[in-house]
Amino acid sequence: MDAVLVRPEGVAEISADRSIAHGGIFRHPFRLQRLRMDVTAEDVPRFGRGPAAAAG
Repeated sequence: MDAVLVRPEGVAEISADRSIAHGGIFRHPFRLQRLRMDVTAEDVPRFGRGPAAAAG
């Protein structure tokens, strides 16, 4: 897969299921829960940083 870099401008909560079918396809897609107007992109820790990184 090719990576496309973007500049984050908003924050949203999503729900995701880790179930993967035979063939590497997610069985249950991501779902938008809500937009977070009270949080900026700078407030969110980057992947691998902060206390949530260890949660896996």
